Amino acid sequence: MISPMRASRPQPALVFAVIFVTVFLLHAPLLQLPYFWDEAGYYIPAARDLLLTGSLIPHTTVSNAHPPLVMAWIALWWKAVGFAPLVTRSAMLVVAAFSLLGVFRLAERAANTQVAIASTLCTALYPVFFAQSSLAQVDLAAAGLAFWGLWAYLEHRPVAVAMWFSLAVLAKETAILAPVALVAWEVLGLVLPKRGALLGLWKNADGLESERSARRIVPLLIPLVPLTLWFAYHYLRTGYVFGNPEFFRYNVAATLNPLRFVLALGLRLWQAFGYLHLWLLTLGMLLAMLLPAVNDSGIVRSRIAIPVQMIFLVVVKVYVIAMALIGGAVLARYMLPAVPLVIIVGVSTLRRRLRYWPAAVAVVAVAFVAAWFWNPPYGFSPEDNLACRDYILLHQDGERFLEARYPMAHALTAWPASDELTRPWLGYVTRPVQVVRIEDFSLEEVLSAAEFRSHFEVALAFSTKYEPAHPLLDRWKAWEELKRQFFGFHRDLPPGAVAHILGGRVVFSEERKGQWVAVIEMEREEMQNAELVSAVAELGRR
Repeated sequence: MISPMRASRPQPALVFAVIFVTVFLLHAPLLQLPYFWDEAGYYIPAARDLLLTGSLIPHTTVSNAHPPLVMAWIALWWKAVGFAPLVTRSAMLVVAAFSLLGVFRLAERAANTQVAIASTLCTALYPVFFAQSSLAQVDLAAAGLAFWGLWAYLEHRPVAVAMWFSLAVLAKETAILAPVALVAWEVLGLVLPKRGALLGLWKNADGLESERSARRIVPLLIPLVPLTLWFAYHYLRTGYVFGNPEFFRYNVAATLNPLRFVLALGLRLWQAFGYLHLWLLTLGMLLAMLLPAVNDSGIVRSRIAIPVQMIFLVVVKVYVIAMALIGGAVLARYMLPAVPLVIIVGVSTLRRRLRYWPAAVAVVAVAFVAAWFWNPPYGFSPEDNLACRDYILLHQDGERFLEARYPMAHALTAWPASDELTRPWLGYVTRPVQVVRIEDFSLEEVLSAAEFRSHFEVALAFSTKYEPAHPLLDRWKAWEELKRQFFGFHRDLPPGAVAHILGGRVVFSEERKGQWVAVIEMEREEMQNAELVSAVAELGRR
């Protein structure tokens, strides 16, 4: 028999429809933009290879061993509808809407429908989640499937637990952290004595006696099976397990340094609790905890059960620590499985302790929307808000100018523009441009490029890292040195300096909110020298 409380809950299909229509309308101006950054560098080529050849291992880009679920989802949409950014981004918005439905169901199970609505709204508007929603990358999908796994775990549905977490690890291998965290929690429930404050943590979390916890571990271990099979398949096809050697070195071997771990841990904590105005919700939650719970006509507003809060805390803690240990780039999208859990607890606390809590949630939501457009006074990745749109528009303008004016030239540039120029199907140029690639536009790289400037006639320079005009930590030279040592930090030279060192002149430049792009033409003498070298080489071949 269905309880009245469960019967009054909104139907998931209706909630999904509302969420999808809302996120689709919010993302409508972004849906036809060309592919951006890691989309262009890995995920779109990998999905395209799967579409054209049926291979789960990409061959037009170096494999990094990510499982193929999301790429298969994109390829399926291309097969059914057509190969276009609009199709890709619509497919990813379906994933985002399903992930938000998972947040809704999880918050509804942990708290109530009011908290679920507010938490889902805040998660959808959180800049990192919003920006990632239409991008063809795997982190949001893995996070969304993990939310469904957590919901099934709280609902005591072992088959669903195994299914959702298995799908999550097939979206991205790091999703295994969530079931591993829950296994650790269940093991603690088995071995720790149930006395004092520990007495009700595990029993009250699932409504079962603690000795039944052993049965809850098995479904959490099942996701290891498909993940192991995938890595075994990848090894048989490529000769390595965890991605190509350079990928493994950058993301694992080079990160295992005690000082780097401490620094990365601080960054991960900031991303989990403070990044891009998330600190407003965290601070509001902490201040609200100083107040008594609101009493509504003799009924004290309920909170999320402490055992459930502990489960959320364990998952967040494992992600913070693990992502501080691995991952060469400390990207905020890696924390997407953790941040919505913080949002759910924060919103629930505001509701419990503030009579007019919707006003507080509204302030947080407005702050999140403001962070879509406002770039913070510290370095951040353009993929974390609408700076990604600025990047794409800049590169569209610069690369169209280069293609129109120098269609046969060799162009000096850096990744990902090197892929954008050589792969027309990414949406930037109509035919391939021959490129000479350098790592970035730091002084060292540009000086190195100047030594072989006869090999190119034009350069496409751009900001490879966002640098605020007035950085918050600009006086901490020690911090900049640490970033150089452990996080690959560098400063790009401005276009004029790049042109001066290369012996050229800027013929096109454009800037948007701290990001820029420029086309630099080599001086006539350099171009004549390049033509002479080509002519001599041609005569030699004859």
